[in-house]
Amino acid sequence: MSNDTSELDRMQEAYKAAVEEWIAAIKHEEDLASASPHSIAQVDKWEQAHFDEEDVRNKVKAAKKRYEDALREKFFGF
Repeated sequence: MSNDTSELDRMQEAYKAAVEEWIAAIKHEEDLASASPHSIAQVDKWEQAHFDEEDVRNKVKAAKKRYEDALREKFFGF
């Protein structure tokens, strides 16, 4: 990787955006867990929110790995 940091900047921004999306997914799941009335439909929504949060978490982990790998390449050459 050259001294141009535009690609690293892009990866960092993608990671930060993914983290913000993850935070929103967690808050949505929390809202559903705290909602009333208690019903099967509400539990189904809460469960789906959990799966959605997990999908977004995996997206964050992938973006973090790409960014960390690029940093290792830039600073350590591997």
